[in-house]
Amino acid sequence: MGEIYIEYEYWIAVFQLVMAMLGMGATLTLAHFRDVLLEPRAVTVGIVIQVVLVPLIAFLCIWSLGVVGGVAVGIALIAAIPGGTTSNIFTHFARGNTALSITITALTTLACLVTTPLILGLLIAQYMPDDFVMPRQRVMIEIAMTLLLPLAVGMGYLRCFPRTAEAFSKLCVRSSLLGIAAIIVGSSMSGRLDVGAFGLSNLGVIILFILALVLASILACKILGLSSVDATAIDMEVVVRNINLGVLIKASLFPAITGQPDPMGDFVLFSLLVYGGVQMLVAAVFIVLRRPKHA
Repeated sequence: MGEIYIEYEYWIAVFQLVMAMLGMGATLTLAHFRDVLLEPRAVTVGIVIQVVLVPLIAFLCIWSLGVVGGVAVGIALIAAIPGGTTSNIFTHFARGNTALSITITALTTLACLVTTPLILGLLIAQYMPDDFVMPRQRVMIEIAMTLLLPLAVGMGYLRCFPRTAEAFSKLCVRSSLLGIAAIIVGSSMSGRLDVGAFGLSNLGVIILFILALVLASILACKILGLSSVDATAIDMEVVVRNINLGVLIKASLFPAITGQPDPMGDFVLFSLLVYGGVQMLVAAVFIVLRRPKHA
């Protein structure tokens, strides 16, 4: 089963992202984005937190805890990648500002073509290959095909078939959750989530890092006086990272070679997958606490 998952891992991830964005698109109109852009304060705050505050927290975590090797690279990579489209699903479930969440996801994802290599260079230059090149073209194609195109199709469905759009959206979102479950179960069965090899201390570091992100985001939103729906969207964007993109970049930095051990690359991958699992739990807590009781 684990070997089957590895063979089809990419397409499972594609399925999850496409279904998520189709479902989100079927709940949105251009008016939602117009309202977000007419009041850009929340978008600006979300982007600044993503691009400045998250990498700063990663630096403090690596420096203060003395994190080295693959775990340090993993934390830096998590901080350097944008929020994932899964955050849009969780924002939707928590009754947050979904249009804001998608807008921040789209803008930070496009910005990562510049910010990701810069952040990685600042945080972990000593671990980076001299010939590292960000796979910009591939990332841009995947953004367009798995984020922007399905979103547009979903919005088109709402416009053409408004009576069935809600049912269509629920079907797509639930299908995307099956994709998330398949990724978690498949990764575990393939042996890629080996907690024993990763170590409890490193697991604790990842948990402390994600808790620091949660606390920083909540405090920043409260200090800046953002509404609860906007704060929910930003908190989800900060916590739920685009781990699929992180795995792609990891493969570029530390490609797996059959028959050759790669402790650095393995620990980077473990860090990404462990964070991916923990972020789901944290997002679920947000949904329970933030979702209006009358919804």
